[in-house]
Amino acid sequence: MDKSKKNDGDFFYRLISEKENQKLKSLGEKKRTEWFGLGMFGMVGWSVTVPTFLGTIGGIWLDKNYPQSFSWTITCLILGLGAGCFIAWNWINKQD
Repeated sequence: MDKSKKNDGDFFYRLISEKENQKLKSLGEKKRTEWFGLGMFGMVGWSVTVPTFLGTIGGIWLDKNYPQSFSWTITCLILGLGAGCFIAWNWINKQD
């Protein structure tokens, strides 16, 4: 038997074995409903909205009490948005 044909057979055997394991794993997993998707959508939305809102409020307070040549409101809004996106990204990674 030619060695290249034997290697091709091993490759296809491993490929089919991996596909079979993936299918068996997916059959054993709990199915997620539409409600789960809506809940995830809400959680991601709130995890971005709340830090952005708090950053904006903090920036307004800093602008009133400690005025600078730059806008604290915009700076804190961007920081809050970045923090919210980071929180949402972590939340989605934990769910996968």
